[in-house]
Parts: sequence; structure tokens; C-alpha cells
Amino acid sequence: MWSTTVLALGVELTVAPRSGDTTAQTIGPTLVSAASLFASLLGWALLALLERRTHRARALWASSAGVVLLASLAGPLTSATSLIATLTLAAMHLAVAAVLIPLLARTASVPDA
Repeated sequence: MWSTTVLALGVELTVAPRSGDTTAQTIGPTLVSAASLFASLLGWALLALLERRTHRARALWASSAGVVLLASLAGPLTSATSLIATLTLAAMHLAVAAVLIPLLARTASVPDA
């Protein structure tokens, strides 16, 4: 999605400057990949922890993942510097969630009772 938007359509994906900075931050492929990997690893770690602690790991994890997704959308919705950047970044968050949530939920080894 990043490559289609940025390379093919020429859209600049930028977010507002952090406090103390004066220039907007450009969202590049490295940042997108690192954030997706980080989210994957944290999601997997939370699922593993829940599997050890409860018999409802899958349900608890899925609801936690939904809450994290909603919280993650706050970034693009409040910081993107243009409407197209907002829509693209939000779509990227949703795309990662659409893959990770069902995929990791299916791997839960403790079935919900």
C-alpha cells in the first residue's frame, strides 16, 4: 500500500512534527515495516502470555487487539498533514490489523471454552 500510494501516485505521507521539531516526519518503507513487525511481535507476545494465564486467551487477545487497533488509528487521524495521508495511513493500520488479528487468533493453542 505504501509503494502504491507514494511511488505510483506521488502522495507524500507525512505527519506533524513532534514537539520541539519544526519539520514534518515523512513515513517511509522502513518505518512502515518496522512498525508492522513491532506490532506483530507485541501481539504474539501478548497472546503467548494470555495462553499461559487464562483459558480465554483467544477472546481476550482478540478484544485487546481491537482496542489497540482503535488506539493506533489516533496517530494518523490526529497527526497526518493531509487528507490523503490520513486516509492512506489509516488504511495501512487497518490492513496490518486485518492480517494480524485473524492470523494470530487462529494460532492460539488454548481453545476458548
